[in-house]
Amino acid sequence: MKTLIKLEILRVLRNKKFMFFSVIYPPLLFLIITAGTDPKAKLPGTDLSTVAYFMVAMSAFGAMTAVLMGNAERIAREREKGWVRQLRLTALPGRGYVTAKIASAATISLPSILLVMIVGAAVKQVRLDAWQWVAILLCSWAGSFVFAALGVAIGYVASADVARPISMIAYFALALLGGLWVPFTSFPQWMQNIAQYLPARPYASLGQAVELGDAPHVKDIAILLVYLLVFAGGAAYLYRKDTQKA
Repeated sequence: MKTLIKLEILRVLRNKKFMFFSVIYPPLLFLIITAGTDPKAKLPGTDLSTVAYFMVAMSAFGAMTAVLMGNAERIAREREKGWVRQLRLTALPGRGYVTAKIASAATISLPSILLVMIVGAAVKQVRLDAWQWVAILLCSWAGSFVFAALGVAIGYVASADVARPISMIAYFALALLGGLWVPFTSFPQWMQNIAQYLPARPYASLGQAVELGDAPHVKDIAILLVYLLVFAGGAAYLYRKDTQKA
């Protein structure tokens, strides 16, 4: 399992085009969304500044871009080419396969999150205590594992032709409902009630709670853990099921 994790991480790092898009796109979008915004202007309905809100939102969005968009299609193509079948014939357990894929995806999400935060501090004048910067980084990175697991699950149930459309639909729908592009507080109440139980909203809420000087809410952590177990467990189950057929 350790060998596969190492190989997966090295392969991802060699994909320079995907790395460039995944790392550069989120901070550029952050700059566009907050262009002309007063760094001290509060977001209506919250105690956060608009810039601080979108810094965490774009960190989450960037991580989702990195771990979900490329992961699903890549896994689907590996299945079609027979690589996954070869792995199934080895002693590699399902949890090892899923862990390797999540680890390689998380390798991409970390620099994306870091760059958005650097832009927030250096360009957008976001000012936080040192512990808050560290906590936001860790929360944003750890939360991205949920979407990496979702990418693995999609890649394992969909063909290469439909993996990208399915992952794009999931990606855009979750980002929109999670309040990553527009403020969550601008949603009607019924939409807020639904969105808070979808993974993107609790994900962004982790870092935004830290920005307010609080610890991440237990409810948000619990929701993300449930999704992680469902996505990762489902992907591992499908891997084991195919192993029995091999």
